[in-house]
Amino acid sequence: MPKTVRFYTLGCKVNQYDSEAMLEAFLRHGYVLAPRGKPADVTVVNTCTVTGTGDKKSLQAARRFRRQNPAGELVLAGCLAQRLGKELLDTGARLIIGTQHRARVVELLERAVADDTRLVAVDGLQGAPFEPLSICAHAGHTRAVMKIQEGCDNRCAYCIIPSVRGGIRSRPVEAVRAEAQALADAGFCEMVLTGVHLTSYGRDLAGAPALADAVRAVHGVAGVKRIRLGSLEPAVVTEAFVRAAGELPKLCPQFHLALQSGSDTVLQRMRRRYNTAQYRAAAQRLLAAFPDASFTTDVIVGFPGETEAEFAQTTAFCREIGFLKLHVFPFSPREGTEAAQMDGQVPEAVKAERVRRLIAVGQELSAAYRVKLLGTLKPVLLEERGADGAWNGYTPQYVHVACKGGGAGRIVPVRLTALTGAGMAGQPVETML
Repeated sequence: MPKTVRFYTLGCKVNQYDSEAMLEAFLRHGYVLAPRGKPADVTVVNTCTVTGTGDKKSLQAARRFRRQNPAGELVLAGCLAQRLGKELLDTGARLIIGTQHRARVVELLERAVADDTRLVAVDGLQGAPFEPLSICAHAGHTRAVMKIQEGCDNRCAYCIIPSVRGGIRSRPVEAVRAEAQALADAGFCEMVLTGVHLTSYGRDLAGAPALADAVRAVHGVAGVKRIRLGSLEPAVVTEAFVRAAGELPKLCPQFHLALQSGSDTVLQRMRRRYNTAQYRAAAQRLLAAFPDASFTTDVIVGFPGETEAEFAQTTAFCREIGFLKLHVFPFSPREGTEAAQMDGQVPEAVKAERVRRLIAVGQELSAAYRVKLLGTLKPVLLEERGADGAWNGYTPQYVHVACKGGGAGRIVPVRLTALTGAGMAGQPVETML
């Protein structure tokens, strides 16, 4: 009987990609996915450490899987594993592997099992190259995430990611095109290009290709019908970038523009490399090229020293931009970062109350954006069928739509007829595209 493996992934799309790549490594070595509800011979927890909540959930998952299946092997991978290394041995993990060596995960695990030892494969990241992970399929999805960039050099005051992901490294343009071709050949028609700091793509490569060059490479693959971009910063949204983007009809008009705060004084304390005027200008450039564009973002509330007036500035700025989705997080001090030592730490109760208020604003803004789409016809990429028999998918603007009829992986023209909790309902019209 082949051995079984299960993955539990926390955190960002980069982690999702890394998990898919490690899963494919296990499958190539003869492992199979564990059936739902059944214990696995190997459980891989791909951890997150961007916030205290990420730490907590990662450790809870590791201990839960270990408790539920003490005879199975546990692998801890990802950012928390990179940060804590051998400190995680008390979880009972057989292998701790950080943000390198993931292509060798099966080899390292089987070596540890054969030697009846526990292995910590966590090295320093100084000078680390781009790890050439690759995938050719995504389990259970019609969209494919492609990691084209790794690491970050920005050193924002609150962020631990540079210390657990290292400096910027990029996948060469031709390798980006080759992976997009492999995924298209496997039947995926939408590609999501992601990275730890996607805005930095190409700075480390010979000839310094820009992000637009990577997008063009994917755009040129015949089987690709849609392209989405991961998190961007205003600095990348230059006139040249917007002009290039406007010439790529497969690029979805949904842009995740990182905000973090709508207060210039907070942004300055965060050591972000933009202000609200630059952010506004970037959004306006994109809207000029993509009039129906949607914007999504992340916001940290309760950063050290954040006053009620600064929080009000953030709320007002979010209303001005009119985001489709707000991902709101309370500030979480990370050991070793400048912000963890700053004066003016905001009480937890205040942070929680501000999170609730801004989430409510985000829900209001989302509904306002979706109301404008009522009665319009949008192409929807259908992904999965719900328990009620309706097919679920997304418009190019990343609005979730449920409709009757269709099939997984097909793009269907849908008349949007009503708002649902966080999306819309619609009616397919005419024939499949």
